[in-house]
Amino acid sequence: MSAWRVSDVCTYIRDRMTMLGRVAALLLLAGALAGCQADELGYGPKHKRPVDSTIKRKMTELGMRSTSPIMIRIFKQESELEVWKQARGGRYKLLETFEICKWSGELGPKFKEGDRQAPEGFYEITPSLMNPKSSYHLAFNLGYPNRFDRAHGRTGSHLMVHGACSSRGCYAMTDKQVQDIYALARDSFKGGQRSFQVQAFPFRMTPENMAKNRDSEHMDFWRMLKVGYDHFELTKVPPKISVCEKKYVFDATPLVDGVPFRATAKCPDYKVPDRTAMLVAQKQSKDEEKFQTIVARIEAREERKERWEERQKAIAGLLGSDAPAAAEATVEAGSAAADGAATAVAVAPKQRPEGDVATAYAPAQKSDSGTPGGS
Repeated sequence: MSAWRVSDVCTYIRDRMTMLGRVAALLLLAGALAGCQADELGYGPKHKRPVDSTIKRKMTELGMRSTSPIMIRIFKQESELEVWKQARGGRYKLLETFEICKWSGELGPKFKEGDRQAPEGFYEITPSLMNPKSSYHLAFNLGYPNRFDRAHGRTGSHLMVHGACSSRGCYAMTDKQVQDIYALARDSFKGGQRSFQVQAFPFRMTPENMAKNRDSEHMDFWRMLKVGYDHFELTKVPPKISVCEKKYVFDATPLVDGVPFRATAKCPDYKVPDRTAMLVAQKQSKDEEKFQTIVARIEAREERKERWEERQKAIAGLLGSDAPAAAEATVEAGSAAADGAATAVAVAPKQRPEGDVATAYAPAQKSDSGTPGGS
């Protein structure tokens, strides 16, 4: 073969290899771009995206590591989800409050599959309950029914905190909100937290709200939840949750090593740390006193209103058919004046929940087919 022909062959081979290299580089680039999964909320796989920069700055200001443990509190009536995070020193501080987009059912616990009721109680979320492939952007399962729920024969499945702002028994957030909540939970697991606690309440457990809802058939259940609420309010550390005699107990340690708490069995002898027990007892006593004062005020207002209405009806009967309109206007004015005597009563929920649900410990038997995203 002549010298120039060898040169041509070498040039040809070099050009082909260069072209193949470019094709390979393009394929790699295409794969990388596909992995970015860009959308309006960011780049990369949604379950791996970092927390919002505003929340990062808050963590720095509050002395929190990105991987320190978290805890979540949910309040139905206020439609709020709080994320608390451990700061230096071991206590938890409020990091962020998210407005719940939707929750379903009414104030009160969930009883059965298909009642479309969002749960109330204390739940532990492990990594296995996190769902990075949720149809509702991102989600985590609450783990309902827990030991307390099962002890009471309550049923249900797939009760979530998720995105997409659509609820059938779940707590629904916007996609952006759930992305940050998911990221905070994911990072806490990276830091070694084995599970994080979710405390789901009907409302902030204040004397005002308890008084407003005093006639609810759920009041005994809510009083029990309030004990756990008070433990956290006073210690700023998530309480240890146990269940015995079909009730929650908080920060309890059996007096005899190795004796477990069993949900349906008699509670073993146990001890709560002295200081915690003292502080909780003091708060419970103070709150009960305030509760009774508010209830007395509300009942006095209702009694005045009832007497006023009876008086106006009597006046209307004496004056004849021309008086009802004037009497009704007088009743309304009297009611408005009476309402001013009880300004401490809490406000109504921010959003109207969806769906029907039984409202007693022994719910009425109703059938409901249930819907995706929880029941």
